[in-house]
Amino acid sequence: MLKWVQSGISAVAGTAEPIYGLGAIHSVADGLNGANPFSAVTKEDLEWRNLAYTNVETQVFYLTTASGHICFVQIILSNVAGLHTTAQFTCRIYHPDKPEESVWTSTNLTDFAVGADKTSFNAKHLSVVLSEDLTTYKINSSVNDKSIIDIAVVREAPGFKIGKDGMTRFGTDYEKPWGSMRHIFWPRATVAGTIVVNGQMVEVSGHAMYVMALQGMKPHHAAARWNFVNFQGPTISAIMMEFTTPPSYGSKVVNVGAIARNDKLLAATVDNIAEHTKTKSDDVNGWPEPLEVKFEWKGTSPDEPSTPLDAVLEGPIPNLVERVDVMSEIPAFVKKVVAGVAGAKPYIYQYSNPASIKAKFGDDEYVEAGHLYSEATFIS
Repeated sequence: MLKWVQSGISAVAGTAEPIYGLGAIHSVADGLNGANPFSAVTKEDLEWRNLAYTNVETQVFYLTTASGHICFVQIILSNVAGLHTTAQFTCRIYHPDKPEESVWTSTNLTDFAVGADKTSFNAKHLSVVLSEDLTTYKINSSVNDKSIIDIAVVREAPGFKIGKDGMTRFGTDYEKPWGSMRHIFWPRATVAGTIVVNGQMVEVSGHAMYVMALQGMKPHHAAARWNFVNFQGPTISAIMMEFTTPPSYGSKVVNVGAIARNDKLLAATVDNIAEHTKTKSDDVNGWPEPLEVKFEWKGTSPDEPSTPLDAVLEGPIPNLVERVDVMSEIPAFVKKVVAGVAGAKPYIYQYSNPASIKAKFGDDEYVEAGHLYSEATFIS
């Protein structure tokens, strides 16, 4: 999810941390004690926190369209040390056969503010508004002529968070963490509207996935690697987000996901596996570039009596949309700081490929073809 380029531009200053070990990270999955990890999403969950210390908040809408375009639009609100707050709008639109209708834009926002309801966000030439019934986001943006957005994203399956608040905490005191990572998800939604791409009007309809994230610490302190999965099919949606902490926090793996079918959330899951089953060494940076992947979900339905779920998606991912050299994307003053962090050479590999998922839900079995958007991020 472009943790450095999108989430970290204004918050990467800092040096390597001491070795705190596993005792200083409390995963969102810790403490469940066998309970179902699912919790319903409330209005408060969808509110901007607008914290007064170093943090990055984001809203990301991932779009899988009937026309073959793969898109995401994102709002980023960044605060550095409580001294300087910035906002940014980023957009990627990609079509494998229409380069003229493919674009990446990143635009600084002005006159920005969180709305009085705390769920809306406004800036000059931009608005993101959540309906009162918490089911529909309307996104309008003309901040960049190359990507003019007018869409509505409507929740289809229930949203979810893991545990009581969807938060992983960093620090030796659980009640007073010095860092945090929080995620709220809509795994399956619909999208309709238009996007003007490089002057070309594109009708947008299809499926969407939404995540609201809060990263309450410097990105390279929170994670050394990320995996992100967004599969959308005619009836099934499968999402997964995994990060591995740096050695300072014991290289702990935190993985959350979900499977939805039509308007039902089959399961929110934490017993997941993200595996790069075939890689090659990137000649440019030495990272193990994924060539084939295997993603597995395991969980139970949130209702009682619960129904077990097992799902797997595996295969080659030959279509690499872009390899993002994060150091070429961030400001010069940040670049100098990051260059001083031992081993930090962040790259993001973004993929867009057809895929098929197999899922077993109780006695029911599903095999469905759809589209996979995935990212692998290597930081240190």
